[in-house]
Amino acid sequence: MRQADRGQDSGQDKAWLWPVLAFVLVISWSGGFIGLRYASEGAPVTLVLFWRTLVSGLVLLPLALAFGPRMGGRAVAGQMACGVVGMFVYLGGFALAIGARVPTGLVALIADLVPLAIAVLSAPVLGERLGLRQWLGTGIAVAGVLAVSAGSVTLGHAPLWAYGLPVGAMLAFAALTVVQKRVGAFGLPIHQSLCIQSLTAAACFGLVRGGDVAPPMEAHFLFGVAWLVIVATFVSYTVYYLCLRLYPAARVASVIYLSPPLTMIWGWAMFGEALSALMFAGLAVTFVGVWLAQGGARVAAVAP
Repeated sequence: MRQADRGQDSGQDKAWLWPVLAFVLVISWSGGFIGLRYASEGAPVTLVLFWRTLVSGLVLLPLALAFGPRMGGRAVAGQMACGVVGMFVYLGGFALAIGARVPTGLVALIADLVPLAIAVLSAPVLGERLGLRQWLGTGIAVAGVLAVSAGSVTLGHAPLWAYGLPVGAMLAFAALTVVQKRVGAFGLPIHQSLCIQSLTAAACFGLVRGGDVAPPMEAHFLFGVAWLVIVATFVSYTVYYLCLRLYPAARVASVIYLSPPLTMIWGWAMFGEALSALMFAGLAVTFVGVWLAQGGARVAAVAP
């Protein structure tokens, strides 16, 4: 049996994992916004992101050194580049946009379009062409996201350049996703990749802070950072990278459309934020879109 056939069979054998991984991914992905909300109530977002990435990297460092292959210079450099793009540019771009007075609702809406960008890039870069049903589901899911976000989106009065920050961050993360899928994440286990990326991003956020990185020792900040490290980094990024190694990139990204509606529910349950009939309608539309987008997608060969 050819290697490609073995990879395809291996991917098909893991098809039963998809519902479990997709559920964990969307819960942890949307939960990241809750941790950021908690931690940033008394601290700048860039400070929160510095401690999130630093603690994540330091916790993983002993495991990265003790378990897994020897990390060569090329692999480390590749993961450092991923850390700059996938954590610093992606997370920092949104944070800086909010700091420049781009409305938070608009920033969140742009962030929620990552799956659409990944779907568009997957065809030319990965050859993962979506069928009519998948494109229809993608369109419906985007419509649902727009409905959920409609009440919180305004144009605001930020400088023109600031609106390019979340767009650039969104496109950078989408491009990184398809590149990682193509090259197999540079051959390192996920815990080593995540360690290098987190420490690299922490160094970048530290430079942005200019050395002002002392953490406020108060409950909201500490709980929020702990939540971000465990849920939004260890669980979310790990499951995301695992899914990319097992399934087509566009299929993995499509479930992220469920993040805005679930974040809405998180906000209602934990902060008492108001819900509206339009939000629930958007939630229902998004579920339909994601269901359609999942249909007929082939499972990809496992990345080396």
